[in-house]
Amino acid sequence: MSQEVLSPRSPRGDELLKAAGHAGVVWAGLFALGIGLGVVVTAHGLPWWLAPLISGVLFAGSVEFILIGMLSAGASVPAIALTTFLVNSRHLFYGLSFPLDRVGSRIGKSYSMFALCDEAYALITALDEQALSSRRILWTQFGLHLSWVAGATAGGLAGASFLSGLKGLDFVLIAMFLVLTIDTYRSRPDRRGAALAVTAALVALVLVPGAMVLVAMCGYTVTLVARHYVTRVPHTRPQASHA
Repeated sequence: MSQEVLSPRSPRGDELLKAAGHAGVVWAGLFALGIGLGVVVTAHGLPWWLAPLISGVLFAGSVEFILIGMLSAGASVPAIALTTFLVNSRHLFYGLSFPLDRVGSRIGKSYSMFALCDEAYALITALDEQALSSRRILWTQFGLHLSWVAGATAGGLAGASFLSGLKGLDFVLIAMFLVLTIDTYRSRPDRRGAALAVTAALVALVLVPGAMVLVAMCGYTVTLVARHYVTRVPHTRPQASHA
């Protein structure tokens, strides 16, 4: 009798219930945030159906808010591509510890890589090793994906009808980033890093207000690399030779 090597199998319904019990609150949160995305799409004069299309195909969270603003402003494709890469570059490090080996099929692995986001990484890596079944991982990610698309669709339809002209939703992205920044600073206080981020944003705002996000992120990345090199690399002094 063959045994599954990668992960133990459990009944499909049980794994769905376990995933819902563990990630249900996050699913609800993504649905609410997705509503904001959908309304923002129509508030920028874009058709409502772009909300489910962007959220379903990209599934990149914060990048989608940035993309909407860049599309409505007529940003170039290279600028959009570079901004997307910079914002999502943190996902490169997620792959180092994400339990992709627990997902059994090739299709499942492909979808798991596509649906890897901050919330999925946090939820799945917090599970015990015995709970990391292939279906548990995929149900968790699918729930996040479905909640995001459903919320964006509802927001797009609402924004195209009775929520048309609603003010203030442009700040949903700003509020989300502020919360993430505050949580990160609380867990790992770094005054110099925060000061560098604020400085990069102010300099970019003054010099290139039309491409502030891109320039600020590039400048901040360069300063972080420089700071790491200065503070981490030991400076060796040549020793004088003795005769």
